[in-house]
Amino acid sequence: MPHALITGITGQDGLYLGELLIDKGYEVFGLVRGQSNPKVAMVEKTLPGVRLLEGDLTDLPSLIGAVEIAQPDEVYNLGAISFVGLSWRQAELTGETTGIGVLRMLEAIRIVTSDEMGRIRFYQASSSEMFGKVRETPQRETTAFHPRSPYGVAKTFGHYITVNYRESYGAHAVSGILFNHESPRRGVEFVTRKISRGVARIALGAQEKIALGNLEARRDWGFAGDYVDAMWRMLQRDTADDYVVATGETHSVRELLDTAFSHVGIDDWSPYVVQDPRFLRPAEVDVLVGDASKARDLLGWRPAVGFRTLVEMMVNADLAAVRSELDREDATLRGDAAQRA
Repeated sequence: MPHALITGITGQDGLYLGELLIDKGYEVFGLVRGQSNPKVAMVEKTLPGVRLLEGDLTDLPSLIGAVEIAQPDEVYNLGAISFVGLSWRQAELTGETTGIGVLRMLEAIRIVTSDEMGRIRFYQASSSEMFGKVRETPQRETTAFHPRSPYGVAKTFGHYITVNYRESYGAHAVSGILFNHESPRRGVEFVTRKISRGVARIALGAQEKIALGNLEARRDWGFAGDYVDAMWRMLQRDTADDYVVATGETHSVRELLDTAFSHVGIDDWSPYVVQDPRFLRPAEVDVLVGDASKARDLLGWRPAVGFRTLVEMMVNADLAAVRSELDREDATLRGDAAQRA
């Protein structure tokens, strides 16, 4: 039974990847920051049988301990301060976790393997945000990086240190340059989930408006469940390399709003959306769209879920979740009223 260690297992990618690996017969270990982490129960419910280990990407000894316990055949480094907007407010923490955290994870593998790093295959979650102010469209593995946020800068460091350990120590280390990928498990701070949840609440009469930033930004949005399959495929190849993972299509935030609102029968969303300067980036990334030809040709990978299906999936999930929340609130109010009577 192969062993896999996943950092960032509490995030959407970690959960989908954990499910994929368990289905493939792996014993899965997940790194969590503190056993009192409020997301632990959710991980254990979603991934029964997963073994959680305490560790922190800002603490090398804890990573060494996790690698020693898990004895992994594969390490998937998904852990990061992943919300781009937050990276300006917590730039130092973003650098320590999202950037230097990659170095620490690689060092942990080097130390545990006594410099025989090829014994453990390593996946680094790189990001399309590294391209930033793009030099060419679409973006591919050879496109120059010009990150426009502390998050993008930190991811760029993580990407290049992965390449460096591959070239310096013979590490079987790959980087997946993933473009935006979403799901019902996405955090509510991200624009896709903010929209899907907001649309659900508006449709059910629980919210009046959604406050957003730049409606003209265009992204290459795919389904997280498809993208973790690409991660796994990268580590199955005998040669370590880097791959862009993307759909090759670009859509604006406006198109996302069109699709989400039309799914609940609202054709004109303008009364329900306001632009708020608080949500504008200090340095905007206007358009990102990836060329995943290399992943298609060498990994046999193709995205299965299209843009409209993805958005409708997220809205449907949030409709169900919001209905449950409103039902619970209503039951609580009825109970309180009965007690007062």
